[in-house]
Amino acid sequence: MIHKSAFVIIAMMMMTASVFAQSPVGVWKTIDDETQEAKSHVEIYEVDGKFHAKVVKLLKDASTSICENCSGAKKNQPIEGMEILTGLTKYKDYWSYGKILDPANGKTYKCSAWLEGNDKLKLRGYIGISALGRNQVWHRIE
Repeated sequence: MIHKSAFVIIAMMMMTASVFAQSPVGVWKTIDDETQEAKSHVEIYEVDGKFHAKVVKLLKDASTSICENCSGAKKNQPIEGMEILTGLTKYKDYWSYGKILDPANGKTYKCSAWLEGNDKLKLRGYIGISALGRNQVWHRIE
């Protein structure tokens, strides 16, 4: 027979695992929505309840390593190490209210994201309304 404290510990571990499985935190392989080529590894992390992401590795199919088309402090800076996603906030069963930078064109878009299973993250970058945007799929790296 399981002791009450052991049952509580097991239940807490299961809830923690479930919450982690529902989180975008981790390292993801980005897939270009136009070419379907893997471009980079991006690490998503949480700061004060909001999710951010930075490029931790560029892959061989990355079109450039410098953000030539970016503006401001990111102009002509290395893409590796650059924060490209900011402010993504939990909303219902997905995340929204974020901003995502496309280093290829230097433009920043509004962003929403949702998990499909534990290993596939869909992101939607858009201007104005979500219908005027495009999706990209990222795959979790173990």
